[in-house]
Amino acid sequence: MIPPHAERSAMLIDLRKTDKLIDLWLDEDCNYFDLTAKIMVDDDAVASFAMNAREPVVLAGLPVAERIFRRLDPECRFEASARDGDRIPAGTAFATITGNAQALLTAERVALNLVQRLSGIAGVTAEYVREIEGTGAFLVDTRKTTPGLRMLEKYAVTCGGGRNHRLGLDNGIMLKDNHIAVAGSITAAVARAKAQAPVLCKIEVECDRLDQVREALEAGADVIMLDNMANDEMRAAVAMVAGRVPLECSGGVRLETIRAKAETGVDFISVGRITQSAPCVDIGLDEA
Repeated sequence: MIPPHAERSAMLIDLRKTDKLIDLWLDEDCNYFDLTAKIMVDDDAVASFAMNAREPVVLAGLPVAERIFRRLDPECRFEASARDGDRIPAGTAFATITGNAQALLTAERVALNLVQRLSGIAGVTAEYVREIEGTGAFLVDTRKTTPGLRMLEKYAVTCGGGRNHRLGLDNGIMLKDNHIAVAGSITAAVARAKAQAPVLCKIEVECDRLDQVREALEAGADVIMLDNMANDEMRAAVAMVAGRVPLECSGGVRLETIRAKAETGVDFISVGRITQSAPCVDIGLDEA
């Protein structure tokens, strides 16, 4: 079953843009040529390999893996029995690749690294999403991503059922404590942002005290972040705001604490761990 946001997650990734990344990854792993494959495999040899889940996974990155293999063998046949967002049981082969043996073996590690990393993020995201089911709160990601992989890691979050926060600094205005200090106050910071922001751009204000929440609300913030607040304080903030603007909970959120935070009534919970600390899953490429 594909998570509710996975169907539209394909719109949040431009596969064309991955070609530059793929070239960098292949150059890193294969400088001049794959010495082992060149020595051991005939130039015209054809082989079939299957991608296998060696543990339960939530799949992410398969279209990019296909593109990696096709980068070295444009004529290879890539047949997938699953889609990104699917839950794959351990021991399941979910894709078969047939083509030039040298090319497929050279592309193997890069393709596996990518799918293992993204599926790890999708799996951890799915765990957090399950923890807050029925609360009304949505899990969102952060900008705590691997340099160069943000587009793909945020895509993986959507494959696991999470939602994206800002994709980058140009996607919205986030007024943090240092911005507010420079402006002089929350009121002044919001006023300055509203005067110059693009008309469809939202303004979020980071608050760590209830008096700041009140000021941000009165100043006209579009979203208010409750930063590292205790659960009782967040409940008070929810009561104060009374649904007038969305509230985001952020800071130190763990799998074992997220349910209680969601039950305070906040609308969004941002978690850096789903991208920053997700382990890679075990996926192999075996002879089909």
